[in-house]
Amino acid sequence: MTAVDDSAAENTPTVARQRRRVRVMIGVLLAAAFVMVLNETVMSIALPQVMAEFEVTTSTAQWLTTVFMLTMAVVIPLTGYLLERFPTRVVYASALTLFTLGTLLAALAPVFWVLVAARVLQAAGTAVVLPLMTTTILTFVPAHRRGTVFGLVSVVISVAPALGPTLSGLLLSAFGWRSVFFTVLPIGAVALVLGLVLIGNIGTPRALRLDVLSVLLSALAFGLLIFGLSSIGESTEGHAVVPPLVPILIGAAALALFAWRQVRLQRDDAALLDLRPFSERSFWIGVVVLLIAMSSLFGVLILLPLYLQNVLGLTALETGLVVLPGGLLMGLIAPFVGRLCDRVGPRPLAVPGAILLATALFLMSILFTEDASPLTVTLLHLLMTLGLGFLMTPVMTSALGSLPQRLYSHGSAITNTLQQLAGAAGTALFVTLMTVATAAHSDLPDASAQASGIQQAFLVGAIVAAIATVAACFLRTSTASADPRPGQQHLERTIH
Repeated sequence: MTAVDDSAAENTPTVARQRRRVRVMIGVLLAAAFVMVLNETVMSIALPQVMAEFEVTTSTAQWLTTVFMLTMAVVIPLTGYLLERFPTRVVYASALTLFTLGTLLAALAPVFWVLVAARVLQAAGTAVVLPLMTTTILTFVPAHRRGTVFGLVSVVISVAPALGPTLSGLLLSAFGWRSVFFTVLPIGAVALVLGLVLIGNIGTPRALRLDVLSVLLSALAFGLLIFGLSSIGESTEGHAVVPPLVPILIGAAALALFAWRQVRLQRDDAALLDLRPFSERSFWIGVVVLLIAMSSLFGVLILLPLYLQNVLGLTALETGLVVLPGGLLMGLIAPFVGRLCDRVGPRPLAVPGAILLATALFLMSILFTEDASPLTVTLLHLLMTLGLGFLMTPVMTSALGSLPQRLYSHGSAITNTLQQLAGAAGTALFVTLMTVATAAHSDLPDASAQASGIQQAFLVGAIVAAIATVAACFLRTSTASADPRPGQQHLERTIH
């Protein structure tokens, strides 16, 4: 799994030990990231219980998911700086400590906004681990094996969120929503201890200047954009604090200023988030497809439990069981898709995957009525996850594999930031569409009106997914594999 050449000169006991150490590091990071991203969506099925206990609306409750992704979008741009400035063990330990403390606070939250604050702490820890995992893979895994390893990464970023509702449903049916966090708590603590023991430092920390203005602009841009998008749904219910267009416009302006400042700073290699990866065609095309896929995934994840429980009348446990096959399917095919991507390239896999995703969303917009059977929901969810399974790994491999080695950390930070932004935007968009369409059918019974709203949201999602199908046609195999691979001396110098 390492990028060590197979020459006889490198088949030494020292290199073999370091090769094993890299495998262990990647394995620990994958396991930690899986648990942390799984936590990202465990609240989706719990929303009805949380709404009832704290007496909040759907648009307000969605902040438990939105604020998680928003925090990650704000923190991830800092990870390039953190990984170069501080020892890897310190960064990892800090991230897992934040996550564990946030989990404990969530389990004990006395009011809704304390629960939201706890989710912020959890997200801050998760935001650091994901780029650390991706950068480690790009650094030590050769180009011809990256598809296989990114197949495992796709399990983390897509299967873990898909399994979140199932775990949540099982726990909710027996112990209530707080049990979700009490279950995750010891796992986070174990991941912290294992990481301290097994993860080595990558590279040598060096003094870097943190551009505070870039940090502020990044936080302002992503924060206001997501706040504005989420407020659209609240405005339809009369709960918006300010008109949604105001934060959206200010956030867009802040984002433009942030991008302008990064372009200036990157001339001296001092950017908080170097934007030069966007000069690579395969990178930005892959990012577009990935963003559409993530927005669709998280939009479905928040609406599906609401549909199953509020429209079809299923329990939390039954809801979890309905979506379980889809999550398992993604986990089963991810390694296979990764190996296949190494052989045939990204396009032959990504295009059919995008078509399946668009088809599944379109069928959901037609068949998800108040009379639909749980079997219909399971089959369409399987179709959607099959499409995502064939889409995610090739897209990540094509996008990140196209970058030169000097831009690995920034490319990783960009994709992880935008994934969270897309997930948050998808959540806000789907809930907003559902809310508006439901209100437009207020003359119907509640279940029928909400079913109509959910159908409308899925129809728009299908149209957006069709754009991903067109973009996927332009993906191509990485051309950056000619970069010098680390080798024995690099391993000895960087892992200690």
